[in-house]
Amino acid sequence: MRHAIEWCRGLLVGAFWACSLSALAATCEKPVYLTFDTGHMGVAPLIAEVLQRQQVPVTFFAAHEKTREGDGTLGQHWAPWWQARAAEGHAFASHTWDHAYWRADLQEGEVLKFRIRPSAGDQAGQTLSWTAAQYCDNLRQAAQRLQALTGQAPLPLFRAPGGKTSPRLIEAARQCGFAHVGWSDAGFLGDELSSATHPNAQLLQKALKNIRAGDILMAHLGIWSRQDPWAPAVLEPLIVGLKARGLCFATLREHPAYRDWVRQRPLALPVLPDSRQ
Repeated sequence: MRHAIEWCRGLLVGAFWACSLSALAATCEKPVYLTFDTGHMGVAPLIAEVLQRQQVPVTFFAAHEKTREGDGTLGQHWAPWWQARAAEGHAFASHTWDHAYWRADLQEGEVLKFRIRPSAGDQAGQTLSWTAAQYCDNLRQAAQRLQALTGQAPLPLFRAPGGKTSPRLIEAARQCGFAHVGWSDAGFLGDELSSATHPNAQLLQKALKNIRAGDILMAHLGIWSRQDPWAPAVLEPLIVGLKARGLCFATLREHPAYRDWVRQRPLALPVLPDSRQ
């Protein structure tokens, strides 16, 4: 009985928080759009604490990447973390299943293909040749897993790993229902740069100086190569500083460049077999 009560209380708290975020987004007049790509997840719990404390909604772009703990970013170990973020009202989108980097467009006869190099999965580090259909399948696999974890349909958006794309890749993805989202110049928050040459204080100062309303901001849920983690050291001072400048936060559901696409092109995703979960 006690566990049932705690479970119900958790649902009520999550629902209240999600409603609060929705209300904040509806009254947000000078929004910025904070987004996180997956990473080693070592700082994910601390990021979640900051977002909850500051009442900030974000959009997560997820691939199934290697993690410090557990069976990958979209594995069972991290499932409760994703479920909690969904209950809080955040948004989710694909980052490709295999964190698959675009390298080049290829033309084989009449068939358009892409040179791809995944950094995760069974073919990590290999150079592959994918058709548009194979790339779309990889986008869908991440979106399907997100739907299974969160209980909600992800946004019909994606972010290519490293932001590396071509016009033909973007068009191929649009044809299967995914619009690409990059980030603003000022929104590159620098957490993947060396902490020796780009210390946290410098990154924070630069972001607070340059970010403007309408910018899409990008950071990660942990970067393997950075010795002095960006999050949460910079995250909360950045949020507080941007709020002090009169800026507010919204998910990409509300972004003027994507909101019509999101409303008009919802993803229809079948549930994956357990073997692909």
